[in-house]
Amino acid sequence: MAALATQARHFAAASALATNAQTQAGKPAAPPSDYRALVCILLNGGNDGNNTLVPLHSDANISNYQVYASGRTQQGLAIPQNQLLPVSVSRLSNLTYGFHSSLGPLPSVGGVNNGIYELWGQGRLAVVSNMGSLVRPLTKAQYQQTPSLRPYQLFSHSDQIQQQQSSRADSPSSLGWGGKVADRTNALSNPTGRVPMITSINGAQLFTLGQQTTPLAIKSAAVPLSESLYLHASCCGGTLVDTRMAAVNELRTIDLDSELVRATSHIMDQAQSASAALSSYQEVTAPFPNTPLGMQLKQVARMIKKRTDLNINRQVFFVELRGFDTHQNQVNPGFGQTALLAQVSQAMRSFYDEMGVQGIQDKVTQFTLSDFGRTMEPSGAGSGVGTDHGWGNHMFVLGGAVFGGDIYGSTRPDGSGQIFPNLVTGGPDDIDTGSPRGRWLPTTSVEQYAATLCKWFGLTDQDLNAVFPHLANFPTSNLGFMAT
Repeated sequence: MAALATQARHFAAASALATNAQTQAGKPAAPPSDYRALVCILLNGGNDGNNTLVPLHSDANISNYQVYASGRTQQGLAIPQNQLLPVSVSRLSNLTYGFHSSLGPLPSVGGVNNGIYELWGQGRLAVVSNMGSLVRPLTKAQYQQTPSLRPYQLFSHSDQIQQQQSSRADSPSSLGWGGKVADRTNALSNPTGRVPMITSINGAQLFTLGQQTTPLAIKSAAVPLSESLYLHASCCGGTLVDTRMAAVNELRTIDLDSELVRATSHIMDQAQSASAALSSYQEVTAPFPNTPLGMQLKQVARMIKKRTDLNINRQVFFVELRGFDTHQNQVNPGFGQTALLAQVSQAMRSFYDEMGVQGIQDKVTQFTLSDFGRTMEPSGAGSGVGTDHGWGNHMFVLGGAVFGGDIYGSTRPDGSGQIFPNLVTGGPDDIDTGSPRGRWLPTTSVEQYAATLCKWFGLTDQDLNAVFPHLANFPTSNLGFMAT
């Protein structure tokens, strides 16, 4: 029951008992026949996008790499050019960039695969550039002159991570965009599903909460899937356990005229049903790294492998890796960004390979979220060097339905036609005043990013505007990185 009770903190859980609004006019009359899943990977703390993807080409005889290096070399944070993994973006006139080396093969640290870097060349990995929380498109002048146009509590960890998970940049929200997507699609897509549409492998999360959605929360693959919802008594055994369970079931038929009691009873029913559905499973085939993120994605892969037994056609998953708040020790090889990105790359690649074994690489899409980017100007120096809170950042999207090998996003408002931010500290994309630190003004909103994923997932245009209320403020709701 506790695994399903993540919804209990806001009483919209009782709405799970009501008739789902999915029967609105204009909805398809039959559930979709194909399987699709979204896997949200939260890089908690604010990943440093400036060291994740570095421009290598020159603009107007100005080396973008030298612009990047000039802001970070002295403090020991710039990555040497010969250590970056080069990629070319044909759609952007063959511009060249470099990935952090941790995204490639890592034999020296016992990597189980070649990482996600080579999937760029296979057209399965894409980057959405300079994405962040926005209520509407902003210019630097508008940001500086009209504070009311800025996102709520900009640069605050707790608020910005909520905005990434809720997609609402104007005010706090108790609903996540993953949960709202499940509200709109669950009854139609999974009419006889034996588990909830949305599952977290990392506890209660805003991303998973909807008005009608009751999310499931289970532990990572360190716990067998068959034991993730195992119902048992705290003591005793034999017939006494059965007697106690019968008594609990009887108690749940009392006082159902109370909305809260009725909702609680419903959650317990779902817990028992999900426990029975997950009582057995087949182990995955691909090797996964024994890391926190690797074990979370392995549990997701186990769930997906049971999709037919679970009578489910659409699923949304949430996993999380902490540690990206690198104010210092960012270059520490043991626990800094290098180690964290290696964990992300190895785990995402293992999951992608397992989806290939299951024959559904084009039906499952992984994508990253993170609080915000980080400042170009470092904090500290030497081995303790780090970065502070920024704004615009780069996200990864990986899957067989991704138009990969490309960088996506909205163009900068300076007329350059470029998607990637200008990395000049104090330049046209740095919103800092006084002593500029290099906080990039995002040109792509989290709503555009999420809407592109959800369009592929199956949301109608009407649903997209309901889930993402500011979407109409932006020039496009589809960034083009997903097949339809």
